Amino acid sequence: MLDTKTLLVKSVTDFPSIKRSVLQTLQVNLGYKCNLSCAHCHVNAGPKRTEMMDDQTLELLFEVVARLKPGYLDLTGGAPELHPQFKVLVARATTLGVQVIDRCNLTVLLEPGFEGMADFLAGQGVEIVASLPCYLEENVNQQRGKGVFDKSIEALRTLNSVGYGLESTGLRLNLVYNPVGPYLPPAQEGLETDYKRVLSEQYQVYFNQLFTLANMPIARFGATLMAKRQFNDYMTLLRDSYNAENLKHVMCRSTVSVDWQGYLYDCDFNQMLSMPLESDAAGRLHLQDLLHHNLEGRAVKVADHCFGCTAGQGSSCGGALIGDGAL
Repeated sequence: MLDTKTLLVKSVTDFPSIKRSVLQTLQVNLGYKCNLSCAHCHVNAGPKRTEMMDDQTLELLFEVVARLKPGYLDLTGGAPELHPQFKVLVARATTLGVQVIDRCNLTVLLEPGFEGMADFLAGQGVEIVASLPCYLEENVNQQRGKGVFDKSIEALRTLNSVGYGLESTGLRLNLVYNPVGPYLPPAQEGLETDYKRVLSEQYQVYFNQLFTLANMPIARFGATLMAKRQFNDYMTLLRDSYNAENLKHVMCRSTVSVDWQGYLYDCDFNQMLSMPLESDAAGRLHLQDLLHHNLEGRAVKVADHCFGCTAGQGSSCGGALIGDGAL
């Protein structure tokens, strides 16, 4: 039986070509270990995954951040906080004046040994992008596991207690919405209004902005689509919803994705599909290549999954790409 990687990568795509611009964000996957196993996870992260960035690669990452000083160091996983050197990396980056983003699943903040993580993140001025795929308990638990909604609310209250999500503190807490099934997300601005109303009125929880992301038809979500025979219909939806205006704003123009071994990709979706960043020579580009090569103007590797980023209002790690609610 064909898998989603074979269907997406080995087939010829008619997705338009894209060229890279100036590097602004270094998005680093510290490893696939996570305390959750979410149905929409495009990296197949979970408690049994053991892949983690080793010390040698981490030291190279320190050097790259120190020399390039990107605008943002975007840390992801798995749960990036589970990496034993997470705090060291964050502290060193912030000392250099680099803005750190922590893509947090919220519940990790309640794990044994992580009781002080919220205070640490606040002290370092880390921006938090937290997954809360719905403001309804049933939908969240369906995607992420039984009891996850209540734990997420508890974690959000903890973050609020140290100043996150409050306009007066400057500590940014942004939430991420993913559709439960094979649908495009609704308009970001309107959904953000609903989120803020429900979370504040019912749970006394506050945040800054909502990012709406389309589910990518790869990894765990892609396998679910295949099992339910919905893959082709979902790809048709993404294609039919293509909006050329989104090409100007797709994240792969200014972001480099780094896997746990230090190899480079145009985005983390390409990373999961084993589509490394375009290289001038034999072999894959690695972190050290960022010290010697200017990536501006290089072609972005594209395949049919790229229609997921350009469908409708668009989708990126910063939410919608166009429309009133776009960032």
